[in-house]
Amino acid sequence: MPHNHLRKLTTTAAVLSLLTASAPVRAADYAPIDCSKASSPTQRAICRSYPLGQAEARMATMFGVVTSLVAMGQRGDIGDAQRKWLKERDACVDDSTCIARAYQSRITVLSTTVDAIASRGPF
Repeated sequence: MPHNHLRKLTTTAAVLSLLTASAPVRAADYAPIDCSKASSPTQRAICRSYPLGQAEARMATMFGVVTSLVAMGQRGDIGDAQRKWLKERDACVDDSTCIARAYQSRITVLSTTVDAIASRGPF
């Protein structure tokens, strides 16, 4: 079982490396948001912006990794925090600077969670 956690962390690092190494032309090409169905001003702003689309992709990947690595009981708390964060992000409406700050904040929280999991090794 511990070996499985190491494999997940290694996979996470590889996925994150691919996300930061690739440079798609438009956010709509890779953002986890379905840009053809973007219904809010915030979602449309993310789909129009390469940096915001990249932040969305990174955050979504980190969220997926974190929820796959934590115990079942923690997943509900992380999901609740994610829903709260989405409301905060959406309160930015179409303010790109505000949206970028929201993503940076959430990515930091998720990264801290991954670091905490990794520090409890060995895997």
